[in-house]
Amino acid sequence: MGAILIFDSGLGGLSIYQHIRQALPNRRYRYLADSARFPYGELQPQELIDGCVARIKQHIAAEPVDLVVIACNSASTLVLEPLRAEVDCPVVGVVPAIKPAAAMSHKKVIGLLATPGTVRRPYTDELAAQFAADCEMVRVGSSELVWLAEQKLAGKSVARTALESILSPFIEGHADVVVLGCTHFPLLREEIAQILGPKVRLVDSGAAIARRVSQLIGDIGASDDGFSGHYFHTGEKPGPQVCTFLAQQGFTSIEKWP
Repeated sequence: MGAILIFDSGLGGLSIYQHIRQALPNRRYRYLADSARFPYGELQPQELIDGCVARIKQHIAAEPVDLVVIACNSASTLVLEPLRAEVDCPVVGVVPAIKPAAAMSHKKVIGLLATPGTVRRPYTDELAAQFAADCEMVRVGSSELVWLAEQKLAGKSVARTALESILSPFIEGHADVVVLGCTHFPLLREEIAQILGPKVRLVDSGAAIARRVSQLIGDIGASDDGFSGHYFHTGEKPGPQVCTFLAQQGFTSIEKWP
């Protein structure tokens, strides 16, 4: 029986992992954080593709998995098809929740908060044209917010002034729904909500990804021993605060990879 492999540039994919674990609690989980190349939103497209495919293939070669989740919007917009061509198991990606946001919006003004790469990808343009053609979309690309999310888990305070500056276009544009289009951003949901206010709804892809994973594999291959979680990283070992958080999320080991 294989594990579910969740892959991201850092800690953001934990927001997806939480949803999947809730849906499938008796599975083995392996989380691979490519922190040596963090943040993905600033990498050139081919560099991003080649590195992700190589790292995931190497990981699967060491221990086969039942399914791979690319828990990163920046990577998913580019890596899904090249990776599917190279591996035998299902691959699930994360895309900005533009479709549900457009359906929720009363003003027909929606915000997309993502990394600079995701905001400008043709794939994002296609989603907007297909599902939000009747909406005005305010796009904000921020790598700084990715760093702030990582720093929050490391125990550092989140500067409100920095958040206000990043989020101001949504307030000025009168968006009533904002898509959290990076898996790091739900980690800052509370802080973002405080600034945008109660009339602005926040939407992300976590629950939808969990449903998709459940549809593809369900409890097939579920461990007789129940849940287990193992965290791997390519860069430096996470700090004490992050290690404590990972333990709270059920990860019993933290290892350098490879």
